Amino acid sequence: MSIPEQDKEVKAPVILNAEQLAQLDWEKTDNMMPAIVQHAVSGEVLMMGYMNQEALDVTQSSGKVTFFSRTKQRLWTKGESSGNFLNVVSITPDCDNDSLLILVNPIGPTCHKGNNSCFHPASSDWGFLYQLEQLLASRKTASPGQLLHRQPLRQRYQAYCAESRRRRR
Repeated sequence: MSIPEQDKEVKAPVILNAEQLAQLDWEKTDNMMPAIVQHAVSGEVLMMGYMNQEALDVTQSSGKVTFFSRTKQRLWTKGESSGNFLNVVSITPDCDNDSLLILVNPIGPTCHKGNNSCFHPASSDWGFLYQLEQLLASRKTASPGQLLHRQPLRQRYQAYCAESRRRRR
């Protein structure tokens, strides 16, 4: 049984330990570590941003992804104005300790354009299973009147299959 994103209990994120923090190669990245943000359940890559050491510290202490905005020249917590926060599940450095993979449970769309991913329309075939799970969870709690206004599951599946065939060509 799936729980809608907004109703999920936020668990303490798996943060980097002291040894992992000491091994991060900040010099190699000019103190701006690339951070790839991936949906913890669907596996979809949501966005990429840069973190300085302070942004990483804030991310680890708050449990919400915080970047250093090169445009604004300040720390920026994703969702600070929209409410579409990225709740951290885990943070893992890559094998060279010069980039981070951050698994998250997003609250709302990640992209400022309203898409789930800043890389929209790129998607994997696995994303459909996650969308199906979310749809079924929402229908389980919906009233019959709400269900009449939603596109039937069969139509969504057929549209998905047509889109998949189109992408393969």
